[in-house]
Amino acid sequence: MTPVLLLAAEKESAQVTDWAARIGWVVGLALFVALVYWLMREGWKWRGTLQGDLPELPAAPDDPGPAHLTTSGRYHGSTTAGQWLDRIVAHGLGTRSRAELTLTDAGLDVVRPGATDFFVPAAQLREARLDKGIAGKVLTEGGLLVVTWAHGDRLIDSGFRSDHAAEHHAWVEAINSMTTTTTREGAER
Repeated sequence: MTPVLLLAAEKESAQVTDWAARIGWVVGLALFVALVYWLMREGWKWRGTLQGDLPELPAAPDDPGPAHLTTSGRYHGSTTAGQWLDRIVAHGLGTRSRAELTLTDAGLDVVRPGATDFFVPAAQLREARLDKGIAGKVLTEGGLLVVTWAHGDRLIDSGFRSDHAAEHHAWVEAINSMTTTTTREGAER
């Protein structure tokens, strides 16, 4: 036999794809992803149930007074004060969204399109600081405005990122001056 015929005799056809096995793997992977998503959702709902003792969020007053500062940006969530990974999800506080912040003598008004708005009365504000992270969002050092406030018997940290990060320092100064004024007035009574 000639070498060309030997080579032709040794060739085999390409293997045929086993479509049944491939479809089985794809379906199995899709079911696994759906299971993981469902478990995450149930965990989120369970966290909300555990935080059910948190009182309803206050609404903004009809006439909050003139605005000292306003900004727009992102609301990144709220956590238990000092515990940047302990996210609070009750009453929609865990939902990230766009936000418009307005600081008045009455307090801090947080308007969130597509999510629950909330208002922090001036007497409940405790402090503001620049930080780098809050529950699932880490930025550069000082890239996040964190406002600490009291709600019920809890202290809460809420994280915001302004569209113009240079504004954060003015917010920290304004909120901290409000809290020292409120503290001083409460001590004089």
